[in-house]
Amino acid sequence: MSDTDRLADLAAAGVSLWLDDLSRERLESGDLAGLIRDLHVTGVTTNPTIFAGAIANGAAYDGRLRGPAAAGAGASTAVRELTTADVRDAADLFRPVHERTGGVDGRVSIEVDPRLARDTAGTVAEARQLWRTVARPNVFVKIPATEEGLPAIAAALAEGISVNVTLIFSPERYRAVVDAFFTGLERARAGGHDLAGIASVASFFVSRVDTEVDRRLDAIGTEEALTLRGQAAIANARLAYAVYQELFAGDRWRALAGAGARPQRPLWASTSVKDPGYRDTRYVDELVAPGVVSTMPEKTLRAVADHGCITGDTITGTARHAREVFDRLTAVGVDLDEVFRVLEDEGVAAFERSWVTLLDAVTARLAKARG
Repeated sequence: MSDTDRLADLAAAGVSLWLDDLSRERLESGDLAGLIRDLHVTGVTTNPTIFAGAIANGAAYDGRLRGPAAAGAGASTAVRELTTADVRDAADLFRPVHERTGGVDGRVSIEVDPRLARDTAGTVAEARQLWRTVARPNVFVKIPATEEGLPAIAAALAEGISVNVTLIFSPERYRAVVDAFFTGLERARAGGHDLAGIASVASFFVSRVDTEVDRRLDAIGTEEALTLRGQAAIANARLAYAVYQELFAGDRWRALAGAGARPQRPLWASTSVKDPGYRDTRYVDELVAPGVVSTMPEKTLRAVADHGCITGDTITGTARHAREVFDRLTAVGVDLDEVFRVLEDEGVAAFERSWVTLLDAVTARLAKARG
């Protein structure tokens, strides 16, 4: 079997393969174009941590910082110039994929300032600005699924802004995300927008759930607890998919679909394995179903290409077993509601730290460029 056969099988099973990484170096070297050509990559996502690493360490940004430095721009302005340029150029690179797939794939995401995660109005304002600045039909603005983010998601969609909802950790919060999606589209329809031009994905984080739950199971230490290690994340995602199947089979969705709306696809994020004792492709192999997106760092993408175990749909029909896993976790003393709260708080905090790191790095690079 060649390297690309497994990825072709994954795509044939209805999974869109997106790269979880973007940088100026990938764009200028032709690396990203090669992944599109050779490894079935049909989209790219990024986040503050990825941009922080790319810009802080990437010599490819030196020339692009000279303009903002000469203009006396601050770090925030320079960061937005750099990130929106990367996203715009990536969107242009993916435009043929976007057209070939009828607007389904070929998508590129850019995140609102993570410091706005608890600020509804600020998030909406920045989503508008990013949408206007990038000005590409195949772009998503990423908005976190915090309680304050939910009305911002609906408001952005209502204005015709395509949204990648990020930092979803629980099936219950995912249900609220779908409600915000429906609300946004209903308001967009009332406002005269063409629903066919509004797209969305819901990014459900996977591996971080096992990291947190396994830590708690190890602390409990009983035989029953330890047998549950590594089961929470996949069960959690499968329960989210059951919510997707339920809500997108209902009357509310049928009315929107009849008006031309596209479904909000589930997206599996955080698919790299954190525990070296686990198979490094498990969060891809075990989460295959029609109409989902799997976004992977290149290391995971190449691992799947090399030795992934792609056997078709591995989600449909698994909800009952997934609920049993949740019941067993609760029985041994894992407070899943607390797990999800911790993961959301940690996710928001981590992206905030990365954003500050990015601003600090760009401040230093601007000072150097000014001599």
